[in-house]
Amino acid sequence: MDLTTYVGLDVHAESITAAILSAENEKPEVLQLSSDLMKVRRLFRRLADKGPVRACYEASGAGFVLQRVLARDGFHCDVIAPSLIPRKPGDRRKTDRLDALMLAQLYRSGHLTPVHVPTEDHESLRRLLRLRTTYHQYCTATMHRISGVLRNHGFVFKEGKSTWTKKHRQWLACLRQNLTGPLQTALAMELEHLEYLETQQRTLDAGLESFASSPQFRIPTEALCCLRGVKTLTALTLLCEIDDIRRFASPRALMAYFGLVPSERSSGDKEHRGPITKAGNIHVRRLLVEAAWNNRHRAAADLILNRRRQGQPPAIVAIALKAQHRLYKKFWHLDQRKRCHYRRGQRTPRLYLGHLESTTTDNLLTPYIHREESTDRRMLVSSMRSQPACLEKAGSGRTPNDAALPLA
Repeated sequence: MDLTTYVGLDVHAESITAAILSAENEKPEVLQLSSDLMKVRRLFRRLADKGPVRACYEASGAGFVLQRVLARDGFHCDVIAPSLIPRKPGDRRKTDRLDALMLAQLYRSGHLTPVHVPTEDHESLRRLLRLRTTYHQYCTATMHRISGVLRNHGFVFKEGKSTWTKKHRQWLACLRQNLTGPLQTALAMELEHLEYLETQQRTLDAGLESFASSPQFRIPTEALCCLRGVKTLTALTLLCEIDDIRRFASPRALMAYFGLVPSERSSGDKEHRGPITKAGNIHVRRLLVEAAWNNRHRAAADLILNRRRQGQPPAIVAIALKAQHRLYKKFWHLDQRKRCHYRRGQRTPRLYLGHLESTTTDNLLTPYIHREESTDRRMLVSSMRSQPACLEKAGSGRTPNDAALPLA
């Protein structure tokens, strides 16, 4: 007989509703508690006298504080993904009591999906990384607002092709001195606000660099930086958002977790695949897509990239080179397909990011997964150079196999 007691918790800032399903009582017991964690701990200690206790609550703004408190006391507590909770289509009633009962019943039947609980160090660094992203968005919005205000008053920068360069900032400084009246005050306030935001962003970057050089993150960060398109900020974000990568059975499962696999609606003999699912962590998905797009051009001698690869094990450098070549070949084939449609007068196909899924899956995160692999990178690159060309020469007269990079 199973003597396990299942507890569903509906956690709010001011109250906690607990639904208790025990083996002794067929009718569930519902308790209303305050947000004091000591009262929750006393409840679990009382329930532990009758047998093992398993609890769960939905992931929300409450964070993982309650889970860590119960785990330190030796109780099993899961944080449930709200989007994966099965719900009845015709259910129109929602209260704290009903939510707690539903969690307890579904948790006992095994129909709930728990989320991964990061460590406190990873969670705090994750907050710092997301704060840096927020400040970058603030800077971008302020730049757009300044350009829009000046454009509405007839001031358009025509001395260069790009804005927010050194020449453009000098033009803004001269304009700030020559303007008069309310427009001059508005421009001065916006430029001062932008300068403050950029100063804060540089401070955050310096702090993140110091964390990246710490013993905990230095080795995996340097390994990920061997990939083209990945630097300190991207590497730290991957490490903090993924945390323990061994919880994924394969790289393809990891890409599915971030929503970088193509959607599919197939039935019978018909197969239809569409754009990526866009399910999961949007921060990592954006960074992985940006990192993949850095490989769309054939790379020549990249001194900065080669400098980052110096001192790294040959196996990691070989994996980074293989990823770079495969991603470039994938973009090259997509570009040839697009040109072929242009020549035929057909509509240009949409280059869904799902087309890059297999390449991104196999290569973007493998440098620190297979760190102990022994691979001869010179034999790897020479074998890639010796492969026959897949397509006829077109455009620049080169095929992807001609684009081998010099070794770091």
